[in-house]
Amino acid sequence: MEAYYWFGIAAALAVIELATLGLTTIWFAAGALLAGFLNLAGFGLGVQLGVFVLISLVLLVVTRPLASKYVNAKTQKTNADSLIGEICLITKAIDNLKGEGQAVVKGQEWTARSKDGTPIAEGKKVRITEIQGVKLIVEPEEE
Repeated sequence: MEAYYWFGIAAALAVIELATLGLTTIWFAAGALLAGFLNLAGFGLGVQLGVFVLISLVLLVVTRPLASKYVNAKTQKTNADSLIGEICLITKAIDNLKGEGQAVVKGQEWTARSKDGTPIAEGKKVRITEIQGVKLIVEPEEE
């Protein structure tokens, strides 16, 4: 009878995984499934619980990074995130202390700030390292 509980837990975890696609609960579903089969084979509850925990954690630690790499490989950055790493031109000198600085990237003008706080002169090329709100955080591009 315990096998039905394990199979029910496995099914519930699989449904949660399908709903969230977080690549977390699927490994526990596999552990529950194996524990259910161990119950059918006559193993005790202690062995079932031990195998459930062990298999679930091993699968989570070993296979999740690989699965995440391939599942998220086709994700494309959109909107502002796609600008990170781009080269842009400073159109107004950057001075973080004065709160000044502008840059143009892909035809759009943005407020810009220096990543490390050093001033950057007008006309310099910079690389976008991050975006904070509506400000580009940039660093000088090595020429």
